[in-house]
Amino acid sequence: MNHDTSVAQDGSPVNGAAKLPSTSDAPRTLEEVAVDLRRKVLDLLELQTDDELLQNLQKQVRISMKVIDDSFKRYKYNFEELSLSYNGGKDCLVLLVLILACLPESIPKSTDFPRTLQSIYIKSYESFDEVDGFVNTSAKEYFLDLTRYELPMRAALEEYLKRREKIKAIWIGTRRTDPNGGHLTHFDPTDGDWPRFMRIHPVIDWHYAEIWAFIRHLGLDYCPLYDRGYTSLGGKKDTFPNPVLEVPGHQSQFRPAYELKEDNQERRGRER
Repeated sequence: MNHDTSVAQDGSPVNGAAKLPSTSDAPRTLEEVAVDLRRKVLDLLELQTDDELLQNLQKQVRISMKVIDDSFKRYKYNFEELSLSYNGGKDCLVLLVLILACLPESIPKSTDFPRTLQSIYIKSYESFDEVDGFVNTSAKEYFLDLTRYELPMRAALEEYLKRREKIKAIWIGTRRTDPNGGHLTHFDPTDGDWPRFMRIHPVIDWHYAEIWAFIRHLGLDYCPLYDRGYTSLGGKKDTFPNPVLEVPGHQSQFRPAYELKEDNQERRGRER
């Protein structure tokens, strides 16, 4: 398949062409990365458009940034108490970029700008090499202090919170259409006998098309599996290209994930 892989003058991909981030030209500090991302997000918010998708996206971005700002305030800008759940997928990528875009204007002048952002990567069983590779390179690009676990989610969180005892809240990229996402709010403590922390869901009400509109409008790099028709990423045994995107008359050829439009078709390539 031929995708648009043209680049802008600054070298960033136009229309969100997937490629792994290059750390060779990455800014030297998290603050520089955050300032650059904030500029791009503000450009999106200031865009005058009649496009309904972009108008809805602008509304979602403003809501999510307000939730992120509120989370900074709740935990008094103590980044030892805050972490991000990051697996290299499209939703947590959008969340990560929004968190970083909020930092330059949210942090009080008396508070030092963080050098890294705490994060946890809970690997899927038999994870894709492409996912692991993108997690590694994007973690460097965005200055993530990433702790990796290849354990069931509950066990991984228990180990992580033992290791990072000061953490009180974790940003999570869950959306309303995800399994168990229907009842969530922006701030939800964990349930029952799960490890105790506050779950923060800034992108909970985003639609699938809005996620991709954000990624492509900002020219963000993303996991290359999305260009091969994968729309929801898990492990090798339960994740396949989405059959909705199969090219008619060309078996085993798939259109890219961003061409899918409907929320209820996103997980058609997942067995669970």
